Amino acid sequence: MKSYLELTKPRITWLILMSTGIGYFFGQQGPVDLLLLFHALVGTALIASGTATLNQWYEREADSRMSRTNQRPIPAGRVGAAQALLFGLVLLVAGELQLGLGVNALTAWLGLFTVASYLLLYTPMKQKTWWSTTVGAFPGAMPPLIGFTAARGHLTAEAWILFAIILLWQFPHFYAIAWMYRDDYAKAGIRMLPVVEPDGGSTSRQILAFALLLVPVSLAPAFFQMTGHWYLAAALILGGLFLKSAAKLSRERTALNARGVLKASVMYLPLIYLALVLDSGRLF
Repeated sequence: MKSYLELTKPRITWLILMSTGIGYFFGQQGPVDLLLLFHALVGTALIASGTATLNQWYEREADSRMSRTNQRPIPAGRVGAAQALLFGLVLLVAGELQLGLGVNALTAWLGLFTVASYLLLYTPMKQKTWWSTTVGAFPGAMPPLIGFTAARGHLTAEAWILFAIILLWQFPHFYAIAWMYRDDYAKAGIRMLPVVEPDGGSTSRQILAFALLLVPVSLAPAFFQMTGHWYLAAALILGGLFLKSAAKLSRERTALNARGVLKASVMYLPLIYLALVLDSGRLF
């Protein structure tokens, strides 16, 4: 059971659920419907877990060639490929049923789009072009939309602002990971940007550009009456620190500085979400 749980990537799933919860928080009108929230979170967790499992099933040969992934359950032989495929499909079906029957049709369709774009576009593109990172950012930014429609039943500008924040955040985060493990990706034939252009110049420029763009976009909630002015200060500080780590990597392209960007990104997302919630005026 531990190996099957590992297939679902629980550390990533909790980040997805955090983003779904933020979407629900800003989508709700009136008292929180705890049962509806439960269905939304469980359904999202199931489709996220199923997607992670099927992604590992598809990439099992590539994973076996990378030192950071060769001990995953399938390449390590702890779970058979057929069993992983069946497990992932069952999770996806269960998640879609949970969203469709327990939440609403739009939320279920958004979940299906997320799964399809991730597994049918992003995953196979990784071994063909570095543009896969751009394609993968879109399903990666869907959780706030799923949470928002679960609560509201339709999408508004507020939902798209949350989508835009996490969409832009992903680029520095994943490019930093790609830079740190570029040799591993090269061995597996995965054409991440640092593999295609090994000097890291393009990668560092992308990281810097998206970290810079994230700053003004992260201020949008205050101008759409989602938050007060305290959030503006928090977003500027967090965005400035994130941008500082990106600028440092741009000046000196080292694995240590790439790890600095990764650490900054991991800190940024929960803290910006916390600032959104605390200054939303919805808590009290």
